[in-house]
Amino acid sequence: MMSEGRRLILHVGVQKTGTTSIQRFLKLRASELADCLIVRTPEEGTPMRPLGRAAVALSLSGQKDDREALRAAFDDVLDTVPDGPQPVILSHENLAGAMPGNGGETRLYPALPRILKILDKSAQARGFSCDVVLYTRQMLSWRPSVWAQAVRTDGYAGTFEEFMEATADLPEWDDLVDRVRAVLGPDRVTRLRLEEETDLERPGRQLLAHAGIEAARIDALAPLEDAAMKRLNGGSTEFLRQVNALALNPHARGRIADLVARTQHLFTADAPSEGTL
Repeated sequence: MMSEGRRLILHVGVQKTGTTSIQRFLKLRASELADCLIVRTPEEGTPMRPLGRAAVALSLSGQKDDREALRAAFDDVLDTVPDGPQPVILSHENLAGAMPGNGGETRLYPALPRILKILDKSAQARGFSCDVVLYTRQMLSWRPSVWAQAVRTDGYAGTFEEFMEATADLPEWDDLVDRVRAVLGPDRVTRLRLEEETDLERPGRQLLAHAGIEAARIDALAPLEDAAMKRLNGGSTEFLRQVNALALNPHARGRIADLVARTQHLFTADAPSEGTL
């Protein structure tokens, strides 16, 4: 059962479930909703960026120093939340930890319960009542999308077939939901399905409704004009996969990835990659 306190909703993604589009929509409409909702998304130069990095680092190491870094980063984010009665949404897909393909991870977010236990304890100390929202997506389409994203952003060098074999034993989403509920309690964890996000021009509609925003208020928000973080075409993804096998420093690899994303027309699209999420 949730303790009394100001409501804090942790939208933990997960990756490749429309999170970037949801965050863009929340950011663009934050001022319109400010009387009834406070929003924090991972904008460049804000404490939300270090928070996401700290969660991923903890998921890959589990060391005491990384636990302390996560607590400190979370406190820095909470310091930016203005006083008031409004509920707060903190949205960051990396709060789930490393996704499959990042840093050698092949499991389904094994560190998420541990991460949330740390955040919940810190939130309660600051007078917040935490609940968690995670979106899921059908595994059949999620795993290929995760592979393409891992190639693009995480330096993954394995082929599509190698990735699918490495993640063949991933459980269904109920496993992750049950593990999180075992730590926080069943009434504090909400699973939302991406397939039920029917208003594509207003992504995150289910999340906003969960935060208590009425349907008419959501309908009145200006729609999002275009999708975010579109998936690279097949040729671009395959080129980056081969780049990832080279001994490049992360900064150089990142610049190449940005260049490829801007010039996809130069690459053939014959690898498995079409999509927008």
